[in-house]
Order: sequence, then structure tokens, then C-alpha cells
Amino acid sequence: MDRTERFYKIEMMIRSRECVSFASLLETLEVSPATLKRDLQYLRERMDAPIEYDASANGYRFGQQWRGRQHELPGVWFSEKELHALLTMHQMLSSLDEEGILSRHLQPMFDKLTSMLGVDEAEAKELTQRIKLISTARRRVVAECFETVGSAVVKRQRLSMGYRSRSQGGRAGQLRRRTVSPQRLVHYRNTWYLDAWCHDSEGFRRFALDAMEGVELLSERAKAVPLKQLEAELDQGYGIFAGAQAQQAQLLFSAEAAQWVSKEEWHPSQRSEWLDDGRWRLEVPYVDATELLMDLLRHAGQVDVLGPASLRTAYAKRLRGAVDALAA
Repeated sequence: MDRTERFYKIEMMIRSRECVSFASLLETLEVSPATLKRDLQYLRERMDAPIEYDASANGYRFGQQWRGRQHELPGVWFSEKELHALLTMHQMLSSLDEEGILSRHLQPMFDKLTSMLGVDEAEAKELTQRIKLISTARRRVVAECFETVGSAVVKRQRLSMGYRSRSQGGRAGQLRRRTVSPQRLVHYRNTWYLDAWCHDSEGFRRFALDAMEGVELLSERAKAVPLKQLEAELDQGYGIFAGAQAQQAQLLFSAEAAQWVSKEEWHPSQRSEWLDDGRWRLEVPYVDATELLMDLLRHAGQVDVLGPASLRTAYAKRLRGAVDALAA
């Protein structure tokens, strides 16, 4: 058994028998005397376990103040493999960090996990450096904004914020003050979004956190919305675009591209089938073609847009524009 399991076993033996001899611990744990002594020392000094040696009974028991009372070692129900998995998850969360937004909140958890593993900070950091997430085109979010929005989502309170929507042509739009009931935070392609009920427009909206200014937490309770209703309104289309009536894009990938694309999920509601010649037919819902067209261009020459006609025309226009730009 690993070290964490030994800690749990020692705790359980002392609790159930009240006093356990060194020989009994050795026999059950199947470790060397030196290892058992290190475990007992670690439990006392690092885990604050009130384990004392009783010379008259020739065994280990909980201190006088704990006898007859319940004592739990913090976190000992995690195995060593589970702790490694938690450290990996910690590193993944840290990789989503925006200008240190999450770091100071995650650090106490990191310290606790390393303590439970019995390694020092340098060893733990070396371990987490074996996991690397590469992100590109990350949008910057003000730390105070992220924390305020996150608090509003968890506490179920309304938000007042200035929001600068992006107008056509990539120009920044006019700053408007909005009051919203936050529903959930969404992290998509290195960008944070807030799904919320907008009290000004009386509808569901998806707001980019990097376009928010002057975010304030209000005392009013947020409007309660069933999750299924939220998903029906905002998750029906392809990518981050929401609202409007969804259409079905019908795509046909070449046999070469199908080897890779068939392993991807483009949308939870997608439908697909293999053709006899090795090609792969995919059908995905979308409400705005912008993002879908960008992803189709990655497979230019390897995908045929079968429909609808408007999407096929828009895709052909993008291809011709790319060729004209190269020829210019």
C-alpha cells in the first residue's frame, strides 16, 4: 500500500483498538521499522495527529484529550494516485489563469495537496511542470472583474456592468450599462464568457468578460432559470454563437480528413455516418456561420459543404477571397 493508505490504516487501527503495538502496526502495514517510525512522526508533525506512545500498554494511542472522541486526519481518504490526479487538475486550472486571477485562490489547495503527498514545494512544482497546456490568442480579463462575476454566479446575485459590444468590422461598440442575472461561466477557446439573463433586453445573452467595464455586485437575487432552459437557448448552435433559429450544416469530409475529424466532437447534437468509400458525412447545428466557416477553412480542399445553400455560398466566397488575396 502507498503512504497515504498507510496513514489511513494507522488512524483506523488506533481508533478501533484504542491502543496498538508497534509490532501489530508493522505486521499489518508490511513496512520496515524505519518507515513506520517516519510515518508516525509525519502524522504527528505534519498532520497534527494526537498519537502518543503509552509505555505502560506498550502501544500507540490517541492523546488523553481525544480518547473516546472522533478524530479525522484531513484528506487521508485520498490515495497517492488520487492526489497525483488532483495535482494534475490543479495544473490544468492554473493554465487557464488570466494575469494571476486564479493563482492566489488555488495556492492554498496546492500547498495542502503537497503536504498530503509528503513532498516539498520544489518537488511538487517539478511534478506539475510535466503537464503543459498551450493556449494561443488569449484575451486578457481584469482580475477584479473575473472575481466579481465569479462571486455573482456562485452567490446567485445580480450584476450591474458596462458592456462594450463589438460592432461589425471589428470596431468597438458603444458602452452600455446592463443589469443581468448570471447563470454560468463559460471558458471557450481561451476566452471567458458569462451566460446571463439580461434584464434590459429581457432575454438570454452571452457576454465576453474582456468586454466588461465597471462590474458591480448587486444585492438583488438573480433570476432563477432552469439549466435545461438555458441550454436550449444558448447551446443549440455551433461554437460560441447563441440565439436565433438553428440550421443544419451538412458537411462531407474526404477519406483522408475523415481519419482525424471523425474523432472530434463539433457539437453535442451532431449526427454523422461513414460512407462506403471512406468519406465521413457530418451534420451540425449552427445559428451563425462565422465560426463554422473559420473551422471549415482549416479543412479547405478536404471538405464539401452540401448545404444549406447559404452556407455553401458563404464558404465558396471565403475560398475565393483567400485565393484572390494570395494572387494580389
